[in-house]
Amino acid sequence: MTSIDTNRPYGEWFKSSYSGDASGNCLEACPQPSAVHVRDSKRRDDPQAPVLSFSGAAWATFAGQVSGRS
Repeated sequence: MTSIDTNRPYGEWFKSSYSGDASGNCLEACPQPSAVHVRDSKRRDDPQAPVLSFSGAAWATFAGQVSGRS
């Protein structure tokens, strides 16, 4: 299940090493024990910006699909 979470703070956010600084089309992820939170990196300083929260299993499925490992 995916939800939009507006509670803050989450912890440390990570941007993919494949994301360049020039395009601005990046997502950041914040893995936690109960969920993986995802946000648009362009809105990182906006406290009202939405954050999507995924279960660990859902995130692993997504990551496997986009990386070609599943």
